[in-house]
Amino acid sequence: MSTTNVAAPIDVEAATRRLFEAQRDRREIEPLTDTWAFDERTAYEIQKKLVAKQVEHESTRVVGLKLGLTSEAKQKQMGVHEPIYGLLLGSRYLGEGEALVVSSLIHPKVEPEIAVFTAAPLAGPGVTADQARKAIAFATPAMEVIDSRYKDFRFTLTDVIADNTSAARFVIASRRIAAASVDLRTAGVVFEKNGEVVSTAAGAAILGDPAEAVAWLANKLAEHGESLAAGTTIMAGSLTDAVSVAPGDILTVTIAQLGSLTLRCV
Repeated sequence: MSTTNVAAPIDVEAATRRLFEAQRDRREIEPLTDTWAFDERTAYEIQKKLVAKQVEHESTRVVGLKLGLTSEAKQKQMGVHEPIYGLLLGSRYLGEGEALVVSSLIHPKVEPEIAVFTAAPLAGPGVTADQARKAIAFATPAMEVIDSRYKDFRFTLTDVIADNTSAARFVIASRRIAAASVDLRTAGVVFEKNGEVVSTAAGAAILGDPAEAVAWLANKLAEHGESLAAGTTIMAGSLTDAVSVAPGDILTVTIAQLGSLTLRCV
């Protein structure tokens, strides 16, 4: 992880352009914090500007949100006490059965997740896990492909927020399970690579309860004057460590009561 901060005023436009061009050209860059010092609020400002440039360049739209650093271990590693969030673009969605083209990214990794879909709006501050749980209509297995633009995945918290939390691709199972019929906290998770189990977990790996993650997101968005609308798709955060992938790899996540999802890499 990078810990170097140069006390230079941040050039938001230059930082946004650097990230955008790195992603567009599939080129690694050094962390922004090797050049500039900036806080979390500025990092989210860069994220928003970066996504706006990607939306325009790819003729797409924002179709949901994603959470990161939802495990206590990851938070301790980064020296923070709460998750982070990013935005999902329609152009980055992989349909179920669609292959991931590894060469389209820099150094992709895949992580298993739970995707949830809200049926009621949530506006912070003060949203509780119980309120979030009642707002979640459906849940299903998902996988996120992360691909930091930073060389060797070396970055600080503000770097990764600015880089839209390493968002690259995502796939969500087409099957929708009524969330009220499943205790997402205790749902067992098995993550496989090429037929071998690489990790296991339970839904509680996400802040102790995926509903807590949704509540946190609603409250965090309120700090930026935003809220969660009904019908929002949310990737609730990684259930296990991400694994690197190469052409020929096959990833499968199986979540008790939710089903399985497979992703091929070519």
